[in-house]
Amino acid sequence: MLDEALKSEIQSAYRQVVESLSLTPRYGQRLMMAEIARTLGDIEQDDEGRRVGNEHVCVLEAGTGTGKTLAYLLAALPIAKARGKRLVISTATVALQEQVLHQDLPRLKKHSNLTFDYTLAKGRGRYICLTRLEQILDGKEPQANLALFEQFASEPGVTALAEELAEALGSGEWSGDRDSWPESIDAVHWQQLTMDHRQCTNRRCPHFSACPFFKARRRQDEADVIVTNHDLLLADLSLGGGMVLPAPKECIYVLDEGHHLPDKALDHFHSRVPVNATLRWLAQFKKSQTELLAALGHQAAFARLIEGVSEALSQAESGVSDAVQVTRQFAAFEGDNDSGRDRHHRFEKGLLPQPLREQAERLVVPFATLCRALESMTDILRDSLDPDKATGIERDEAERWLPMLSMLHGRALESHGLWQAYAAQDDPTKPPQARWLTQAFQEQGDGELLFSASPVSAAETLARHLWGACFGAVVTSATLTALGRFDRLQEQAGLANRFRYQCMPSALDYSKGRLCVPKLAVDPSNREAHDKAIVTFLSKRPDDEALLVLFSSRAQLKSVSDALPEAVGARVLSQTRLPKRELIERHRAAVDGGKGSMIFGLASFAEGIDLPGNYLTHVVITRLPFSVPDDPVGATLAEWIESQGGNPFMRISVPDASIKLIQATGRLIRKEGDSGTITLLDRRVLTRRYGKALLDALPPFERVIEQE
Repeated sequence: MLDEALKSEIQSAYRQVVESLSLTPRYGQRLMMAEIARTLGDIEQDDEGRRVGNEHVCVLEAGTGTGKTLAYLLAALPIAKARGKRLVISTATVALQEQVLHQDLPRLKKHSNLTFDYTLAKGRGRYICLTRLEQILDGKEPQANLALFEQFASEPGVTALAEELAEALGSGEWSGDRDSWPESIDAVHWQQLTMDHRQCTNRRCPHFSACPFFKARRRQDEADVIVTNHDLLLADLSLGGGMVLPAPKECIYVLDEGHHLPDKALDHFHSRVPVNATLRWLAQFKKSQTELLAALGHQAAFARLIEGVSEALSQAESGVSDAVQVTRQFAAFEGDNDSGRDRHHRFEKGLLPQPLREQAERLVVPFATLCRALESMTDILRDSLDPDKATGIERDEAERWLPMLSMLHGRALESHGLWQAYAAQDDPTKPPQARWLTQAFQEQGDGELLFSASPVSAAETLARHLWGACFGAVVTSATLTALGRFDRLQEQAGLANRFRYQCMPSALDYSKGRLCVPKLAVDPSNREAHDKAIVTFLSKRPDDEALLVLFSSRAQLKSVSDALPEAVGARVLSQTRLPKRELIERHRAAVDGGKGSMIFGLASFAEGIDLPGNYLTHVVITRLPFSVPDDPVGATLAEWIESQGGNPFMRISVPDASIKLIQATGRLIRKEGDSGTITLLDRRVLTRRYGKALLDALPPFERVIEQE
């Protein structure tokens, strides 16, 4: 239970912030603070500071205007400090990350009575590697061995760039962070100036004390609050946790924009292996064996490892080629190879043809052998960089070969994971893995063939690696419920029923918004009639109106744009033609000048646009935001649900559409005093049985339904 001293500290800090910033206290904000404080305050610890109990997570939907960032910072920070834990704030978007880092935390530190330090956590690849920089400046071509693999071939211009970066580092004008360099750095150049966690030698590196990444890590070790993003958090968890961020057991997480977490988790636990690239690195590794033995074979253990992988390399090389031959008997790629798009062949219900699964089983062992051997080789080379360890390998030779062998280790692990996923027998009582092939588009030739596998749900992964491992967590977003319930999020994210769930009351007056389904709204299944209805409706809008028009498809957006009268089309700012920032600037300028403006946007604009007041007075939703689960992961999950007697449309499509519809309508009322109209040009919301549920889940707008 939260003790009185902590409770008093939180209340005092809140009062001081409200008074200093002349804020209006909000009931939803205070309720959110209380829920967080109750959840985190009730966590018990053993004598070693470990969490006791499993009711350590709260899931809080808090809409626009709640003031949720201030609420979770004020409630969670004092508790984290008191418990000796780190507060990790993770967001899905850069915009919110920057807001928390550059606005909310500085404001809290200045205006509350709380004492704390904070920092931003970024991955190793965002920082320059001083060893790589030194090697380039010395003309040693640090990637000489990596150049065997064409994607690592030396690029012209990198030396001049290295000299410029080194000068800025030496003068203290630059910290070594790619994102803080005033100009964009080409990705191919940057790749030669940084390294991943497998190639990094950590404390064995002579530049360890000056390393920009480890300097940032040391600042992070001293910070009470660490701001990061879901991608880095999930990448760290996939490595076991504690590699970049503090170990989960030492963290209280706040996962803002938490509705993005399940999809991002699937991306991180997705296995993908390109055939041609795999055959190339296997062949080059084979060719490099002689050179490796000549350079490092005097070390007995290393020599045994090099000689011991010959058979595994041959088996892997021939086995991958055989797997390609087997797939040709079964793969029927959808789409035209000249379409400019990748083509897919998905295995229904994730079930592989028996010959392919057997071939995958044969590939697991050689790739496992390569993984073990390469791990041992890289361990020996890292030890060779330690002056206290006598391995018999000179430091220069270890530095020369470690990057290539570390890269090969990573490739071997990826291949092993993929073939394990292809060889595995799915539990029939649980959703299967999705398994599919991709023929990547190339302007010339057949392109690259990729084998892919992915869980269809992130639930088990998140339950084990995140919720089960952390000290405490708060999941929050403006949209966590679907059809008024948390069931869909629980299913996707592996959130247990025993956790705390609550929707915070909004501070905004949604009755100032009108939700209208006009008489001309039609069923979008009649594409021609639907396009005509949209054009007719937009053509009648006042010249000075500020609109956001949301489309479900790029094709329909273009079709409607082309059909609009010239005078109306002149007011259109299309997402397909302008960068988002420029589009918003032009829209604001038009409104400020007393002119009308129509933003035409796709799905991303239903969530990422913030135009308060007169900048947006009308949101037009052209059709209900249903997404067909036609991607390999979604389609496999839908098949499994159907095989269990369920209805994938009602279980997946309708709840997901509910969330997207709430996000889309949420563009209108952003601040107190906002008002306007939302027009829905899809009559299915009135004619289909799911329509009432979708409408009932929306905020309490005034409703205007025009009957045909």
